[in-house]
Amino acid sequence: MDDLAQLTALELRDGYSTGQISPVEATRAALGAIDEWDSEVNAFTAVHAEEALRDAAASEKRWREGAPLGAGDGIPTSIKDIFYTRGWPTLRGTRLIDADRAWDEDAPCVARLRETGAVFIGKTTTPEFAWKGVTDSLRHGSTGNPRAPRLTSGGSSGGSAAAVGLGMGPWSMGTDGGGSVRIPAAFTGTVALKPTYGLVPMFPASPFGTLAHAGPMTRTVADSALLLDIVTGFDSRDWSALPTPAGSFLEGLHDGVRGLRIAFSPTLGFGTNDPEVDRLVRAAAAAFEGLGAVVEEVDPGIGDPVEAFHVLWFAGAAKVLEGYGPGAAEQVDPGLRASIEEQGHLTASDFLDATAVRMDLGVRMGRFHEAYDLLLTPTLPIPAFPRGQDVPDGWPSRHWTSWTPYTYPFNMTQQPAMSVPCGFTDEGLPAGLQIIGPRHSDRLVLRAAQAYEAAAAWGTRRPAALVRES
Repeated sequence: MDDLAQLTALELRDGYSTGQISPVEATRAALGAIDEWDSEVNAFTAVHAEEALRDAAASEKRWREGAPLGAGDGIPTSIKDIFYTRGWPTLRGTRLIDADRAWDEDAPCVARLRETGAVFIGKTTTPEFAWKGVTDSLRHGSTGNPRAPRLTSGGSSGGSAAAVGLGMGPWSMGTDGGGSVRIPAAFTGTVALKPTYGLVPMFPASPFGTLAHAGPMTRTVADSALLLDIVTGFDSRDWSALPTPAGSFLEGLHDGVRGLRIAFSPTLGFGTNDPEVDRLVRAAAAAFEGLGAVVEEVDPGIGDPVEAFHVLWFAGAAKVLEGYGPGAAEQVDPGLRASIEEQGHLTASDFLDATAVRMDLGVRMGRFHEAYDLLLTPTLPIPAFPRGQDVPDGWPSRHWTSWTPYTYPFNMTQQPAMSVPCGFTDEGLPAGLQIIGPRHSDRLVLRAAQAYEAAAAWGTRRPAALVRES
């Protein structure tokens, strides 16, 4: 694999500015990584090589003339196939959508990336309507893990994580309605941020409503901060969009965590962890003490909100299928159909009750953060399991939420939450540390993640030495 494919976006940008690296060279390296690995991991639904090279050549000319469009000019970029992308079909992992229609609008984050000169190389895989924590669909098949293609990459932004992990561009945009950028980041040893809700505008609105966030997926924390700089900004198409933030998310990124009050909850009071994951996450929490933070092992006392989450989640899933007419349910993922049928008795009162649980959860976490600046948890309690299945072998539940207990609560509260690599199991599988802050503390979450990343350097173990598997 070309070394250029393993450079970060910031390294590429610096190379472009000095003329040592060309956007065309970087794009060719990303496309070369796709040629080498995508047949094994199935990260892309579509690759647009000619268009990418044309746009890279235009970027190269701008850099040569000293007039780049912005911080992302010339960076090879992939987009999860949930976001509208002008000129390209957005199929959302389903056979219900016809590719042969007009695609003439960009989602807000795609528009911001286009304005800054990013080089779009293709769309990445997602399960049907991004409904679950692994990435497979009847339309596009299953997506494998950069560390071991026979295993799942997680989901629902699994294609983006696999692409980033294997150098198919240094970054990608994903969505997260219950953990969908953080789950694949933990499984693949990459980095992902679910920002405060509304910081990255969403259009069209997600069927999962205000559970769904858009967020950066990268190999380093600094690249996540840079990508967040690009994709934030008020957009009138999103009724819940926050104002455009002042300043850069790179500012203060290296200020460290000395003096911060940090809570560490290994189970949130209701989870159970694989012993190796537990060991790795505990070591990561201890590292923050070495960085000067005050770390206390304490649970936030919230209880598992999974039943309320299911009401909110599957009500949205059922609603999205309504738009495709009678018989749509017979054409979708059997697991999605079964989950919708299971929740088919829901009433408006049930939905309001679930919303009340959500509001109470937000109050509890708000009070918790009056005492603690940040909360650390495992991102996931387990390492990656075989691809093509919704749960691990022999698992007691068929629901993907049963093995993601630490991610979906923070979609309900809309807090920023970031997953960073925190080590590897004896079999070489990554584990993730989740760093959670109160709403609107995205800069603090990034700062803490950067401090840990610099101290631990787990992200330097790249999957380029991946052994091909039959």
